[in-house]
Amino acid sequence: MGYRPRRGRAFDAVIVDEIQRLDFGYFIRPASETGNAKARVESLLGYAVAHPAGLVLFDTGLGFADAETEAHYQPRRRPLDTALRSAGIAMDEVRWIVNCHLHFDHCGGNPLLAGRPIVVQTAELEGAHEPGYTVPDLVDFAGASYEVIDGEVELLPGLWVVPTPGHTDGHQSVAVRCDDGTVVLAGQAHDTATEFAADLRAAVAQTQGGTAIPPHSPWMSRLLQFDPRRIVLAHDLSVVEPLR
Repeated sequence: MGYRPRRGRAFDAVIVDEIQRLDFGYFIRPASETGNAKARVESLLGYAVAHPAGLVLFDTGLGFADAETEAHYQPRRRPLDTALRSAGIAMDEVRWIVNCHLHFDHCGGNPLLAGRPIVVQTAELEGAHEPGYTVPDLVDFAGASYEVIDGEVELLPGLWVVPTPGHTDGHQSVAVRCDDGTVVLAGQAHDTATEFAADLRAAVAQTQGGTAIPPHSPWMSRLLQFDPRRIVLAHDLSVVEPLR
């Protein structure tokens, strides 16, 4: 992604050197799941945030579920170490992991980072232990170290973990403060940038007194308080840039 936030006036001690988009490959979402009777290729994306306190990794790629799931989604993986190396990052540089949620296409590389704190909502970790939710070996592995939170947390100065439930009860996003606003790593808060943008526009329209506005996600109002300039997603290469 290569977007370089600079020093912000309100957070003079915080300089986020770089936010890089990581390519973990892609999968084919079958026509039965797209809503328009056409299959589509969906990206598998993560993000590396070079915070002064250490590198924060948002999502870790696609794990292996079973042969039936492989045949259904026809994934093409890029392993975590390959994706990081392509961005000039070594595995041992990762200090914190934040998964938007614990489905196997977002936490597949977690076992390779054993011992590093994994920031997760209580609801998400509880959901991940329900039968059929995800791949158990990607959640309960040797060295798994969870930092369990409830609600919003400023994980590091100028970097917030924000609950954005919907896709799962414990889904979360990350907001990184920059000098011109905020970059929001929204994960799978929505599948596509178009869906996210429509939800955001509905929240803005409601504040402007619009009529007959469809409901929007309750958490969208909180994200708007960060003055987001760019919102990036887990399964869509497009970037949402709110109107000023």
